[in-house]
Amino acid sequence: MVIFKRVCDILQDHKALLKEKFQCLTEGISKQGNPTLLNEIYTEVYITEGGSGEVNEEHEVRQIEAASKRSDAYDKPIKCNDIFKPLPGQEKDIRTVLTKGVAGIGKTVSVQKFILDWAEGTFNQDVHYIFPLPFRELNLVKEEHLSLVGLIKRFCGDIHDLSIFTDDKCKVLFIFDGLDECRIPLNFNSTFKCCDVTEATTVSALLTNLIKGNLLPSALLWITSRPAAANQIPPECVDQVTEVRGFNDPQKEGYFRKRVSDEDMASRTIGHLKSCRSLFIMCHIPVFCWIAATVLEIMLGERNTGEIPKTLTQMYTRFLMIQTQIKQKYTNRKETDEGMIFKLGKLAFQQLQKGNLIFYEQDLRECGIDFTEASVYSGVCTQIFKEEAGLYQGKVFCFVHLSIQEHLAALYVHLTLIIEKENVLNPITPWPATFKSKLTRFFVSDTNEGDEVSVYELHQRAVDLALQSDNGHLDLFLRFLLGLSLESNQNLLRALLPQATIQSQSTDETVQYIKKKIRKNPSSEKCMNLFHCLNELNDQSLVEEIQNYLKTSGGLKKTKLSPSQWSAVVFVLLTSDQQLDEFDLDEYGGSEECLLRLMPVVKASRSAKLSWCKLTGKSCSSLAAALSSGSSLRQLHLSRNYNLQDSGVALLSAALGNPLCQLETLELQSCNLTGESCSSLAAALSSGSSLRQLDLSWNYNLQDSDVEPLSALQRNPECKLQKLEYVPI
Repeated sequence: MVIFKRVCDILQDHKALLKEKFQCLTEGISKQGNPTLLNEIYTEVYITEGGSGEVNEEHEVRQIEAASKRSDAYDKPIKCNDIFKPLPGQEKDIRTVLTKGVAGIGKTVSVQKFILDWAEGTFNQDVHYIFPLPFRELNLVKEEHLSLVGLIKRFCGDIHDLSIFTDDKCKVLFIFDGLDECRIPLNFNSTFKCCDVTEATTVSALLTNLIKGNLLPSALLWITSRPAAANQIPPECVDQVTEVRGFNDPQKEGYFRKRVSDEDMASRTIGHLKSCRSLFIMCHIPVFCWIAATVLEIMLGERNTGEIPKTLTQMYTRFLMIQTQIKQKYTNRKETDEGMIFKLGKLAFQQLQKGNLIFYEQDLRECGIDFTEASVYSGVCTQIFKEEAGLYQGKVFCFVHLSIQEHLAALYVHLTLIIEKENVLNPITPWPATFKSKLTRFFVSDTNEGDEVSVYELHQRAVDLALQSDNGHLDLFLRFLLGLSLESNQNLLRALLPQATIQSQSTDETVQYIKKKIRKNPSSEKCMNLFHCLNELNDQSLVEEIQNYLKTSGGLKKTKLSPSQWSAVVFVLLTSDQQLDEFDLDEYGGSEECLLRLMPVVKASRSAKLSWCKLTGKSCSSLAAALSSGSSLRQLHLSRNYNLQDSGVALLSAALGNPLCQLETLELQSCNLTGESCSSLAAALSSGSSLRQLDLSWNYNLQDSDVEPLSALQRNPECKLQKLEYVPI
């Protein structure tokens, strides 16, 4: 009885420690700010089954824009507290969950709520102990030799009773938040095997053996990561992949009504954001909602006479101004912030090139920043550390969100040119030797050293660099860099940096250069960001032209469009407030040219009706690329396209076998197919395709013997194909 009481006391102490640590969500200044109770402000984010562990390497703002067009009706939503419960149809127990999501989308807050609910005795009481071990803090001990017990003691307090690791009835959960922030080499091919919780070894070996199941095979593991880093964990080590989608539209409104106490102010905030589509799309990200609420509560106030932000650049520049004003309030310092903002911008730019979201004291010192100064700016540069003995062993820094970092990086590039007459995109400018990011190769300029570069030349170079990036990694950086030249933002910069000489610059040449690139660029997907750039520069001419076409009788069916106009169509459709549940190519002319021009729209749709459109293998190649890159497509109707033939179906079949492809219905009636198509489709279905319905009716050259391999697969319980339609001629 005494032993049982002692164990219970240890558990209650552990829960009390976690409750104290996770019950508040601090917004703004971490030391002087507003520690709000998490339960008072928490708005549940949308979490779904995440499919495979494959990586989508597109810039995260592109992923957010694609997510804004998705309908929730076809997804399998998962409650945060049910993260370890098997989904319908799953039979095996779940040991390891990998949760993906872009930066600021709500992964860490979801983890915090999960832990708080457990500590308060609300959910998951079958779990006896939870040990949160965020990667950003594990980085601080990456060179040390520790046992698992020692590691837990270092971060989660002393656990005196080691029986919790040997008792099969004791369920333990480890939470590793922020895999993308990990600077510890995770070598899963190492032959070193650690099975003893008291054996001291490297932190890398502890983590890999724990994830592989050599160490504490009965323990539960929850790992969170941005998508680009998710493939560090071998697929065989993961039982369930989930994805945090952030806020859907109702959740966005719910957040602002909780965050903004005044009901009228909350309604005005929501109304303004809905009127600015690019801002409302970004509200998928909870951190952006906080930024927007911080700015708009002040800007929509009765006494404010400033311009209400309508673009991302205006919103982020206002946010930066607010943070410096808060800093002055708490420090009583009135001198210019130019020096500190410049240093933070340099830090942001250098770390952006390295691909880092977090950094340490050494990184700050390299940019001339004293970390005690940075803590004052914690609304912009958050200092993540605790001073209690035995917990966090050092100071970890990060910008509140990747977009904040990109804005400051763009501000640094802009100010360096305007104030110091220096082009930091010039390769002659010395960079630290440790730059490893593939982004570095994009910052190579043909500008000769010593040449004075105009704002237009800098913009021209930046646009070209962004277009060279296949994954859009410079998209948001470019939007901010261009937007900072707008008159309204120049006024904000003069107010922010009163001692700096900031002259207004004409953006007419930049606008014309972007339109020239839109006309020449065949990729509508790349042009999407250029239209966002035009929006930042307050030029809507191409978009307004297309909107007028769409309103006229007959729409686009009878209109011959130029390549730039087709790109504008894509932009208008993808930034509208209507979800793209079904795309019907016939509404836009019903030709292969239309399909290829509108492929980004097809990719964002759930169902694509492409029948009777005279499509060829060229269309199949483009469709296959879309299906293999995380498309939203679930239904694809290609019937009566007589020129698709076997070669086109072979391309589609290769895409069906890709883990990122989630297509469930494929109609191929009357497409001149032979047994060769059946063979390629059978190969795709044998490799784990998600296809559930397949229609091959009315293909004259198909025989029963050709279709038999598909029928056999349909009878295989491991194959997902449920319905096979074949009507012989």
